[in-house]
Amino acid sequence: MCGIVAYVGRKLAQPVLVEGLKRLEYRGYDSAGVAVIDPGGRLHLRKAVGRISNLEDAIENRPLPQAHIGISHTRWATHGGVTEANAHPHLDAGDAIALVHNGIIENYHVLKKFLEEKGYTFKSQTDTEVLSMLVGHLYNELAAARGSDGPFLLKAVQAALHEVEGTYGIAVVCRNEPDTLVVARKGSPLIIGVGDDEYVVASDAAAIVEHTSRVIYLNDNEMAVIRTDQFTTTTIDDIEISPVVQQLEVKLEEYALGDFEHYMLKEIFEQPNALRNCMRGRVEQREGRIVLGGISKVHKELVNAKRFILTGQGTAFHAGLVGDYLMEDLAKVVTECTYASEFRYRNPIIEDSTVCVAISQSGETIDTLWALREAKEKGAIAIGAVNVVGSTIARETDAGIYLHAGPEVGVASTKAFTCQMAVLTMLSLYVGRRRFMSQSQHQELIDAMVAIPEQMERLLNVSQQVCDITRQFVERENWLFLGRGYHYPVALEGALKIKEISYIHAEGMPAAEMKHGPIALINPGMPVVFIATKGSQYEKVVSNIEEVRARGGEVIAIATEGDKDIHRHSRHVVEIPHTLEPLQPLLSVVPLQLMAYHAAVLRGCNVDKPRNLAKSVTVE
Repeated sequence: MCGIVAYVGRKLAQPVLVEGLKRLEYRGYDSAGVAVIDPGGRLHLRKAVGRISNLEDAIENRPLPQAHIGISHTRWATHGGVTEANAHPHLDAGDAIALVHNGIIENYHVLKKFLEEKGYTFKSQTDTEVLSMLVGHLYNELAAARGSDGPFLLKAVQAALHEVEGTYGIAVVCRNEPDTLVVARKGSPLIIGVGDDEYVVASDAAAIVEHTSRVIYLNDNEMAVIRTDQFTTTTIDDIEISPVVQQLEVKLEEYALGDFEHYMLKEIFEQPNALRNCMRGRVEQREGRIVLGGISKVHKELVNAKRFILTGQGTAFHAGLVGDYLMEDLAKVVTECTYASEFRYRNPIIEDSTVCVAISQSGETIDTLWALREAKEKGAIAIGAVNVVGSTIARETDAGIYLHAGPEVGVASTKAFTCQMAVLTMLSLYVGRRRFMSQSQHQELIDAMVAIPEQMERLLNVSQQVCDITRQFVERENWLFLGRGYHYPVALEGALKIKEISYIHAEGMPAAEMKHGPIALINPGMPVVFIATKGSQYEKVVSNIEEVRARGGEVIAIATEGDKDIHRHSRHVVEIPHTLEPLQPLLSVVPLQLMAYHAAVLRGCNVDKPRNLAKSVTVE
């Protein structure tokens, strides 16, 4: 994986492809490549290791001819190291077919052995080259059987995909059919942008939005044959289907960096407005109610549910853990938060009246998608909490709640996390009010929730203070993040953020767990971040702070505004506005996001494109 852009149309293909790759570079960025077919039917390939700028240099050194069709890819390595040979596009044995691919071909060893026995040799260690060779082999067999040069690309791709086990989003061109682009998907997203006499295909709307707002979302086992003047969509079994053209809901300006140095900082500061957008039309303060139109058709099932399962990966899993506390505390319903990657393979027990909530920023996280399918297969009501409209998870759920956070480009998720927590808070209030919650408690929580965006705007003023504190500890290679109750998931998220972008080893855990082993790690000067806001376990957290201080650890406390006592226990205190305990994670995570950001900048790390990471993980 990780980013695909393809083009057929009246414009020159190269600028569209390269600019599209730049917009997808946040999804994967260890190498990149482009292939175009000129009007004379000659295929031209350029690849480079590293950023898209390196590919631009390669093209400048060896200019591509004018062409109106092409495919391109930016890679996040899965099979084989980061080399030019392993970069996409990959060619068949005759250099006639070029292919780009997201996903993993699980049986590529078997296919590779089959092809090697027929005399094919391989230049890369990738599963993708095996697929390109297989398409070429089948194309040649069709040509030999019928005694002509084609067109056979569609049939060859269909035949190849019938042999494949695993996931794919692919785009394929062939010099023998210089006006034709074939694309297909299973488990890895592909979107077809429909313009005026042109089509832009991409794995993410970011590469399409500049050219058109009209799109077709391919479903699993669907493919399209695209030419400048027409396109057809079929299944891989060659059954023609009628595509549904939809409108993109994102705008090009939403991807602009503006006055910020990095996307991550921009997205941290966008959180107040993202929360307003997330709550708009849903949190009705005057009427004292939560309105969630996206789940209205399963209203009764939600209210009568005996169990909720919340599932996600990474940051989404941490949001789910907050949701676990919220659902049991506010809605009084048995709830379990589980890693999606583990859920599918443990033969989970799904009882009657179970609701599974799949949480994902992209709506394409493959582990979460498979967990959702497993839950549905066993009879659960499927709910999605995703950010990207039209994404696979959004289409496969019974109902859902969009985050409305706007595009998130930084690899380390920030505004999506707070909006995920906001969605789960609204869901908890929605179910809780219809079960046991009094109107007075409901109104109190709604009033407090409406105040969060303004409180967050004030809180963002601590950025420089957080930077100054972080500077004192940025060279330390081991940190602890500790919290209790609602703040245990926040501690996990704080540790994840600082690991992701500053490469500092950090662990998040419940504060009480520290005494059961990890306290042995604490030595003089070790930074230990406590979420120590006023709440039901405040005194116990203070006791944990004293245990760290007694062993020489340096405490950084995230505390409630106006708490004078906490300064007796820590020299480093960042205050957040007061709010009700179930809503505190929406605020307490912000200083931790800023801490990670400043640590990365101070250590000279690439904030928006951390090593080894991709924004959307579409392989298991």
